[in-house]
Amino acid sequence: MGLTLGSLFDGIAGFPLAASGQGIETIWTSEIEENCIDISKRHFPQAAQLGDITRINGAEIPPVDIISFGSPCQDLSVAGKQAGLSGSRSGLFLEAVRIIREMRAKTNGEYPKYIIWENVAGAFSSNKGEDFRRVLEEITESNIPMPASGKWAAAGMVGVRGPGGGIAYYSMEKA
Repeated sequence: MGLTLGSLFDGIAGFPLAASGQGIETIWTSEIEENCIDISKRHFPQAAQLGDITRINGAEIPPVDIISFGSPCQDLSVAGKQAGLSGSRSGLFLEAVRIIREMRAKTNGEYPKYIIWENVAGAFSSNKGEDFRRVLEEITESNIPMPASGKWAAAGMVGVRGPGGGIAYYSMEKA
């Protein structure tokens, strides 16, 4: 059997569409916008639609190899007010992390093997870089220091031995 995918904040199924081209099967999606759900169902009728992310228990859904998510970005965006992860919309990132942790706890760390987070220009600079540091810390479940320069490089790796594992990142945002 090939790799499987679960898509949180699914939108119009961008991650599942890209994954299907690589032979990755989408098992479930989560979205609340009806128009987006209709598009996703058209492309992936076999995938379960889980609805509101705040009502999902990661221990109770089918485990998948990959969880992808493009959590709401309005509070991180350079075009927004940059309330950061404390904002009501971008703070939903933490719901995705909760689901990942619940699934990992249920499967003794076996699933998901990979997570993919996509966001916006501003994610590196929101709250002077502290929001991105928090993203790294939440995912890896470890303490990550700010770079000495005070700015995140456009690409990097953070190797940790914590329960969340290591992380690699890339951004088109200018560092």
